[in-house]
Amino acid sequence: MTTMEGEYDFIVTGAGSAGCVVASRLSESGRYRVLLLEAGIRDSSPWIHIPIGYTKAFANPRINWMFDSAPEKALNNRTLYLPRGKVLGGTSSINGMVYMRGDPSDYDHWRQLGCEGWDWDSVLPFFKKAENNQRGADEFHGVGGPLRVSDPPHIWPLAKAMVEAAVQAGIPRTADFNGAQKEGTGHYQTTTNNARRWSAAAAYLRPARNRQNLTIVTEAHATRVLIENGRAVGVEYRTPRGQHTARARGEVIVSGGAYGSPHLLQLSGLGPAELLNELGISTVRDMPAVGANLHDHFNTYGTYRLSQAVTLNDLARSAPRKLMAGVQYAFGRRGLMSTTGLFAGAFLRSDPRLERPDIQINMSAWSTAERDRNGIHPHPFPGITLSPVHLRPEGRGTVRLKSPDPFASPEIRFNFLKSDYDMQALIFGIRTCRKIAAQPALAPYIAEEIAPGTKFSSDAELADVIRANGVSNHHPVGTCRMGNGTDAVVDARLRVHGVVGLRVADASVMPAIIAGNTNAPTIMIGEKAAAMILDDARAA
Repeated sequence: MTTMEGEYDFIVTGAGSAGCVVASRLSESGRYRVLLLEAGIRDSSPWIHIPIGYTKAFANPRINWMFDSAPEKALNNRTLYLPRGKVLGGTSSINGMVYMRGDPSDYDHWRQLGCEGWDWDSVLPFFKKAENNQRGADEFHGVGGPLRVSDPPHIWPLAKAMVEAAVQAGIPRTADFNGAQKEGTGHYQTTTNNARRWSAAAAYLRPARNRQNLTIVTEAHATRVLIENGRAVGVEYRTPRGQHTARARGEVIVSGGAYGSPHLLQLSGLGPAELLNELGISTVRDMPAVGANLHDHFNTYGTYRLSQAVTLNDLARSAPRKLMAGVQYAFGRRGLMSTTGLFAGAFLRSDPRLERPDIQINMSAWSTAERDRNGIHPHPFPGITLSPVHLRPEGRGTVRLKSPDPFASPEIRFNFLKSDYDMQALIFGIRTCRKIAAQPALAPYIAEEIAPGTKFSSDAELADVIRANGVSNHHPVGTCRMGNGTDAVVDARLRVHGVVGLRVADASVMPAIIAGNTNAPTIMIGEKAAAMILDDARAA
């Protein structure tokens, strides 16, 4: 039995990084009734809010969708584990909390692809509007916004040594990856506040929860957007109490992420007609671009055993160290539990002829023996990871329904390592990590290279290692691409082509991935989407 749940001005499906922003901003004036639907539960787990707790959320089915990819041909037909947040805040509640915007040229490229109003000068005000940066306001940063952005509470000697080693390896130092000079090495800022995670839910929903015009429903899985006569008029969703329908006077905003948004649109009859017909779903509009253009950063690992017990590996395998870390955190927000363990990084070009960085090296104070859907398992010795990430992959994949059952996971296929450039960039990344590890600053720490291992030295050998061990960097984008023509799903105002009253606002609208972590850009997309929706509502 379906229950009618009333009528709203706006319905937002998905309380992730963008959905929280959109629902908060649309309800801010008190003028509009807003319904926010989230398939997951509330963000009440303490491990969500303790920075190092993201290792606990990595494979927790209560707050994680725990997707798997289809077998990847170029990766020896391996399937990849793909964590995504299933909780208020979405993946911003389970990610590594790195605050990174990408390169300004990324957004100018969006404009060149036909996305007017998404160039760097146009999006920077929305980054600044969202931000409350510990460093204060300047031409690049804002204060007073909902999203707290913080420096590390303490620069650990090991993190300092990793950055110094990168400088010794010839990488220039940069003070701000989101400032005037992105290329270089330095310490990351994070979306934390007083050594606690500051997710999109903490930033945007926590202050909005008591608004009478905002209804937040958790454990509410959107199963279909209702479309009548070419207009989105509501949403069907399922809760533990049964099937429900909510109507929208104004608009429906889909914010399910790069996997969830195309999945919901296809369930609603918007997608490749051939696929929908095969599954018995009535085609509302034949849209081959829905679920196409999937791409993601790809990375591999350089792992090093240390001679000193100064890493998170040592915390994980020692009960006394855990107790000490817990006391330090509980009584002073200090110690390793106050950090993400991902202290620093570097951005560089794999070829000097490139105009902008295409490699990011993450420097982590831990190393893992296994990292999959069974959890994160550290090595039984002190270790660090220097992880090269390819930021500009050429491979493109798809997200497609496997079943008309809305609770069945979609087929996710990346087509990683499609080109020789994709592979050569990563080989360059591994060699750069080795160069960093060999510098004097890290000499007091590093005992030996564990992975790939010094026995692998030729390009062909390193390529085999990458195919055997490389993984998604969990930054999927592009499956509801913004732009014009049949290869796009939404226009530059994020309106779904051919359907009135329906928009998509999340990382799926990115026409091309940005050079860096995708959480901050997704929050920016939420801010800009809300502003456009409100502008259009006032003009109606």
